[in-house]
Amino acid sequence: MRFYHVHVTLFKLKSFIDCKFCCLDRTLGGNANWKAKRGDQKTQKGATILQTRAFGLSAFRLKSTDDLSSSNGFNEEGEDEDFLEDSEVEELFQQQIPAGIGEGQHRVFIIHPDVKWGSRKQHLTTAELMMAEAEGLVNTLENWTVVDKMILSTKTPEKKRIFGKGNFQTLTERIRQTAGITAVFVNVERLSPLSEREFEEVWGVKVFDRYSVVLHIFRCNARTKEAKLQISLAEIPLLRSRLKNEMANLDQQGGGSRYIGGSGETLYEIQQRLLKEREIKIRLALEKLRKKRHLLRSQRKHREFPVVSVLGYTNCGKTTLIKALTGDTGLQPRNQLFATLDVTVHAGQLPSHMTVLYVDTIGFLSQLPHQLIDSFSATLEDIKHSDLLIHVRDISHPETANQKVNVLNVLKNLQIPDRLMNSMIEVHNKTDLITNYESAEPAALPISALEGRGLEQLKEAVEEEILKATGKQILDLTVNLSSPQLSWLYKEATVQDVQVNADEGSAVVKVIIGTAAHGRYKKLFGSR
Repeated sequence: MRFYHVHVTLFKLKSFIDCKFCCLDRTLGGNANWKAKRGDQKTQKGATILQTRAFGLSAFRLKSTDDLSSSNGFNEEGEDEDFLEDSEVEELFQQQIPAGIGEGQHRVFIIHPDVKWGSRKQHLTTAELMMAEAEGLVNTLENWTVVDKMILSTKTPEKKRIFGKGNFQTLTERIRQTAGITAVFVNVERLSPLSEREFEEVWGVKVFDRYSVVLHIFRCNARTKEAKLQISLAEIPLLRSRLKNEMANLDQQGGGSRYIGGSGETLYEIQQRLLKEREIKIRLALEKLRKKRHLLRSQRKHREFPVVSVLGYTNCGKTTLIKALTGDTGLQPRNQLFATLDVTVHAGQLPSHMTVLYVDTIGFLSQLPHQLIDSFSATLEDIKHSDLLIHVRDISHPETANQKVNVLNVLKNLQIPDRLMNSMIEVHNKTDLITNYESAEPAALPISALEGRGLEQLKEAVEEEILKATGKQILDLTVNLSSPQLSWLYKEATVQDVQVNADEGSAVVKVIIGTAAHGRYKKLFGSR
């Protein structure tokens, strides 16, 4: 009996994967003679599992690699074009969802490992506050409910089971005795594939860490092409972990490491190669968007609009503050973790009538792996190119000190220039939630973005720092009213005051003007 041969290449895997490995099932399990020759009683079982279970890696489609290698973001005439169409981004985004994350509702048991000593011990927070944040993450998700929670001490968080034998047994009994649990959230940055598989085998439910939960929140809030691409990129390490676990399970049942016909590759190698191809495609698309973002920044600089990045821990009130500073009614702040994933820019005026651009950035969170931050590097890169940073703190939050440390650590890892770190304005927001609030940090500005308190003082501080950072000058310029000088200044600079001398047909104009604009003015109209 002739064997079935499935010749798989990266160029022709679309139909193979769309069939949910049916073709592979026929190859491994459909030929009785092949099974007899192998003498492997577990092969059919392994092949059936491949066909029926949600393989941890959802089926996805890739365009031909020929298309990938021939496209560098420009067409033949060298004109700029989109690397991926919206439909392609949506396809990548929807078809590559880590198994178990987005499957309807979850009834969640939260376990927080409380490290008592060592390098992983938290010194600026408590286990109770970390548990409260974990609950907040779960409650952010629609149809996810916390049904029980437990703080458990550990001396060995680096071990496979995290906890000692006795505590792990106690935890397992508690989980098994709690009815209706569909998932366990272990409140650590990342679980190793080995730990995740071990927990799922013992507890019989899906197991998530902070990385997977936060990624799912990101996925639920993604709106733009760039956010969806960044999330798809950040999910790849998670998919690789799931793939290892699925393959380990199949190996145990005799069907996981088979070679696929004449390709000379195992199923695991094929899946790894597909993930690598997908990662390359996403990175190329993000690089394309990065270049567009750079162009937009250049245009802002050309028009000499100062850029102020507003940043802080998630849900600290950044969007509410920008709405209050700009009067932008289109902004709809939400009392939700990670409500903002995309950088948005909003124009506002300072007391001198100078226009500045406020950039709303993604919120930060403690215990996020570098891989997740790296995926959003294109978005966070805007912070580096700002003229000024405003660090917003929810001063009413019990973890406000710890949140500040986490934000500063992220900025340090992003290698934000010293000039920006040294001039950063710290804002204590939500003072309306504290009776008779008095700041213990004299340099910080107390405000309530919701009630509009302290905003004028903040605008004055922003204006002072912007003048220092941009090198803008405050000048009195004499203009001829019969020439276009005055209208040019209104367009290219910030006009603060105009004193007209009707007899001479001139005016003295007080302006805030940048060095480049002043140079253009002198070239056009002389040095007056």
